[in-house]
Amino acid sequence: MRAILAALLLAAGLLAHAIDTESFEDPRLQARYQKLTSELRCLQCQSESIAESNALLASDLRRQVRKMLEEGRSDDEIRKFMTDRYGDFVLYRPPLAPRTWLLWFAPALLLGVGGIVAWRVVAQRTRLLATDPDEPEEGDRA
Repeated sequence: MRAILAALLLAAGLLAHAIDTESFEDPRLQARYQKLTSELRCLQCQSESIAESNALLASDLRRQVRKMLEEGRSDDEIRKFMTDRYGDFVLYRPPLAPRTWLLWFAPALLLGVGGIVAWRVVAQRTRLLATDPDEPEEGDRA
């Protein structure tokens, strides 16, 4: 019944996101499934999670996550499987490791550099405005 309803809604254009027509009977497994699929990036779309993507690859990854959950694997085991296979890029939150430091700290570094540049520009303009253009320089006095 759910599959028919989902197909009708999809055909009517009322659903914009990917649809999983089957759900787990255990609500905890369903919650884990939804959490994991929203944490994993679609490698084809790159801007959507596999939960949101309608790409065939995302559908295959959702199916793989479902299978591993049914096998009793932990969330960490599933994440490790995906990163071993597809790299850290598959995670929306890559691990904090030396290879990802630039990814994690680049925004703060750029903000700091921008702040220093802004401070210097304001200080320089303040100095320029502080000097009275009508007052002659020391060497200009007769």
